[in-house]
Amino acid sequence: MFVVIKLVNDRFVLVADGDQRKIENPKLKNIKHLQWTRLKAEEVESYLARGEIPGNHIIRKNLKRIQDGGEGGLIDG
Repeated sequence: MFVVIKLVNDRFVLVADGDQRKIENPKLKNIKHLQWTRLKAEEVESYLARGEIPGNHIIRKNLKRIQDGGEGGLIDG
């Protein structure tokens, strides 16, 4: 499971999971290859909205919360 960090253009996004794919080196993914959900990583979203870069621990914490409780995220499919 990944969180979208940045929209690059209409075809690509940058994703990170805070573990194997850290925020310092996000993965470029074609939007067509992603399975979207209605879930959001709220804390990561608030950091990005403020123009700040969330720490890897924030991304991991949000993804764990999503997996445990069904709150927010993006599934790489």
